Amino acid sequence: MAIGQIKQKQDRISKQQFEALCAIQCTQEEILSVLDLSDKTLNSWCKTTYGKSFSDVFKEKRQGGKASLRRMQWKLAEKNATMGIWLGKQYLGQKDKEEEDNSEEMKQAKEIIVSIRKAVEDDS
Repeated sequence: MAIGQIKQKQDRISKQQFEALCAIQCTQEEILSVLDLSDKTLNSWCKTTYGKSFSDVFKEKRQGGKASLRRMQWKLAEKNATMGIWLGKQYLGQKDKEEEDNSEEMKQAKEIIVSIRKAVEDDS
């Protein structure tokens, strides 16, 4: 592709659209497809526009999407108990109530069952 063609493609890239694609966690391949660009053109545009490589810009711009998603989850937790429980487990160390450890009792119950079976077999 000629330098003039690359410059034309770079000029039609919407910074707002690029940042929105990063925010919703699009992959590089998806961004390239949506913007109809090659990886070289996108990387060159990122260096010109942001002074950084695509990878560095993507890492930075996707954080806004993560924050937005987190905000929506917290808002959803106000009306959705399941989301509230999930967030409590993730951030507050909460967990489901565990059953009491009754392994010794289970062992004794199994021994009783085995002895009853043996007694029944002996009577037969």
